[in-house]
Amino acid sequence: MPPPQSMDDARLLAAAQKLDLIADDTIDASLRFVREHLGMEVAYLSEFVDDNLVFRAVDAPGFEEVVAVGNKMPLDAVYCRHILEGRLPELIPDTSIEPLCQTIDITHAVPIKSHVSIPIRRSDGTTYGMFCCLSRSTRADLNLRDLEVMRAFATISAEQVNSRLSTHSASMMLRTRTVEMIESKAFDIVYQPIMDARSRRPKGFESLCRFRSDPYRTPDVWIDEARQAGLQKEMEVCLIAQALEALNHLPDDIYISVNSSPDTVASGALADVFMPWPAERIVLEVTEHSMVADYDVLLAELDKLRFRGVRLAIDDAGAGYAGLQHIVRLHPDIIKLDISLTAQIDTSVVRRSLGAALVSFAREIGACIVAEGIETGEELDTLTGLGVPLAQGYFLGRPSSLKDAVAWFAKDGDQATA
Repeated sequence: MPPPQSMDDARLLAAAQKLDLIADDTIDASLRFVREHLGMEVAYLSEFVDDNLVFRAVDAPGFEEVVAVGNKMPLDAVYCRHILEGRLPELIPDTSIEPLCQTIDITHAVPIKSHVSIPIRRSDGTTYGMFCCLSRSTRADLNLRDLEVMRAFATISAEQVNSRLSTHSASMMLRTRTVEMIESKAFDIVYQPIMDARSRRPKGFESLCRFRSDPYRTPDVWIDEARQAGLQKEMEVCLIAQALEALNHLPDDIYISVNSSPDTVASGALADVFMPWPAERIVLEVTEHSMVADYDVLLAELDKLRFRGVRLAIDDAGAGYAGLQHIVRLHPDIIKLDISLTAQIDTSVVRRSLGAALVSFAREIGACIVAEGIETGEELDTLTGLGVPLAQGYFLGRPSSLKDAVAWFAKDGDQATA
């Protein structure tokens, strides 16, 4: 089956994973109801795996050591195949009157005196396992009405099983697609200049990624899918490692800014990625859009990187999850003003006032301001007038190839020669 192409795959998968919890509760409740309704000691839902029966859900008060989730038994040792192939009925009120039951060791070992079992089918019609109740007592009063009750709850459980199978299938496809993207490096790194606001000469470049896929999918979709697949750290590390290769081609006074989520930073994975490179030429941008699970862990990892000389930037200040609290807790070297603040700042008193406040705040804590999203000369002039030293945006330079980034300095050399 080809991987799904919808840009909402990861979001749909997240919703489906939440439904897994509902499925577990529904199956457990179904097993408990039929066990109590039939007056039996053990109820379970099983899956056939190779030649084994594996218990996936169990309701058996007092028999937990005998039958437990994850335990398995050979299919040849139980009734399942005989029921599926018609050699035993689904409803057995008294196993002593079924000659075949008497030849199966488990009948005497448990012992099983009465038994009801309904096949659970996958969406394609193949057998997933069995929805089963059994008792160590004969239940001569069991009848077809009890069997119908059992079938009804088996059907409900089958729906939950198939929902879960669909979720897991989507998860595996998502993970496979993400792994393939990482291993093949099917992306390009582009570099957007971060300019001295007055001289309009690059002081550094922010590295950004462009994934090669058909149809095209924006980077935030790929990163979100990597998170859903449990591979966000691996994806970000791969992108950062590739981006830093540019340091081999740019002047020694030029830095590269790389983006990372708080979780990836907190994992400690960036230390090895940064190790081969001069730390003073690396700026780590921590996005403000996601919640920080544990500031203490994050700060401990940031301290290690900053001790080596890596500078910390808070990205999208004024537009993200934690606002000024994020900045105060992390005490960054660089604060990047989001485009929602810088856009039309030349015509907005509110934006100018907030920009001036952040410039003053940055000065007080010894941080530098970078204004993002500059699209007009008027915006740049206004921000320069407020004391913003560095700026970034389409007006100054679009994200482009490493070759184009290097070309900025070839121009400088031509001007010097002239």
